[in-house]
Formats: sequence, C-alpha cells, structure tokens
Amino acid sequence: MSGQSRRVQLSPGYLLHHRPFRESGRILEVLVREHGRLTLFARGVSGPKSRLAAALQPFQPLLLSFHLGREAGQLSGAECAETVSPLPPGSLMAAFYLNELLLKLTSRHDPAPELFDDYRRALERFREGGPPERTLRLFERRLLWSLGYGLTLSEESNGSLIEEGGFYRFRPSQGLYRVGADDPGALAGRSLLALEREALEGERALTDARRLLKAALDECLEGRELATRRVARAVARKSSHPERE
Repeated sequence: MSGQSRRVQLSPGYLLHHRPFRESGRILEVLVREHGRLTLFARGVSGPKSRLAAALQPFQPLLLSFHLGREAGQLSGAECAETVSPLPPGSLMAAFYLNELLLKLTSRHDPAPELFDDYRRALERFREGGPPERTLRLFERRLLWSLGYGLTLSEESNGSLIEEGGFYRFRPSQGLYRVGADDPGALAGRSLLALEREALEGERALTDARRLLKAALDECLEGRELATRRVARAVARKSSHPERE
C-alpha cells in the first residue's frame, strides 16, 4: 500500500471478485457501503483451515475490517453480517452480471451508499425467486443514475413529452426521438413511461427496457465486453440447439 493507511472496522460490504495472491492469499474486489469499491489484499485466506474463507463468499452480506490506503487496502477481518439463503440457481448468472457491471463501471474509493443499497435489494429479490429480469432492469437504471448517466424517459431530446401510444428510438448521443410504429428499433412509449415509474410489467415493457438500457450501458462500457453476457449467449444457444452439443 502507498501512503498513510487508516483503520476501518466492521463496515458493511460484499465480495464482488477475487483472484489468487501468492501462496495462500487473495486479491479481493469488494463493495463497501461507506467507501465504495475497493481492492483489498487478504493473506492466509486459502485452504480448509482458514476462518476467513467460509465468510468470503459472493452475495453474502459481510462486515469487513481493513486498513485502507490510497490505492489498495489490507483485509484484517471478515464475518457474515447475517445468515441468508443461497441464491436460486436461476438467479446466479444475473447476480454475477451485477457484480461485473460494478467492477467495470464504478470507480474505486467512490462512496455510493445508495448504489450499495440497490445492490443489496436486488440480491434480496433474487432470493425471493421468480424471473430476475425486472430486478435486473431496475438495477441497471439506478446504476446509470449513480454513474451520472441518468436517463430521462418522460420526454424526447427536443423536449416533447413521451406519449404512451407513441414509438421512439434511443441513441446514446441523441436521446429519445419519435419514429413510426413499424420502425424495427421502435420502443413503445408505454414501456418508457413504465421504466420511468419503475413499474415494469409485461413482456413488451421488459424487452424494450432491456434494449434501451443495454444501449446506454454499452456507451458507458466503451467497447468492453461483459463475460457474463458472453456466457449467457452460449447457454442460450445450447438450450436452443442441444443436438449440436
């Protein structure tokens, strides 16, 4: 670590990603409510005898203790904040997708307590079961707002109000503009207003929200591919054509 460090005790957090570090260590990427995304070095956490290994699991609410430096920190302790049930298998890919968005799009040492709470609520909804699409879309929208890329979905780029019966296209550099109902990229005005209210219901609203938010997120990603999207496409192809496997 460079510069002076300060001690943080039992701060709410989540493990987003980890990779090996020397013989028994890990480099952790964590999301901490009061400190944002951090990189922490953790020593002696690998192996069956490690008390930290059991706690340091993705999607588990944690209380993290660490010495925080200018760039990276040193983990000094971790414990489960509460007992939660495992995520349903059908929500695991969605949860890893949220982790990857946070890793790719948030800045280190940038506190975002509201985004942390949005992430926590998304995991809670995943645990409740059911299709994860609505939860994903609402988290994506709130993430964009946290990044300073909030989408105004109640009006076109020229200031005209979005109409429920209208159809629109979205370009990241231009915003929303009206098109005909037969336009192949048309988004229903009803879908846009539903996303604005965070009241997504029905297949069309969810599909339009996914297309719109993907375009906005792709602009923020600046050409970087998400591994979870690639895996999801591969799984979808396998499910559609099992005879090819």
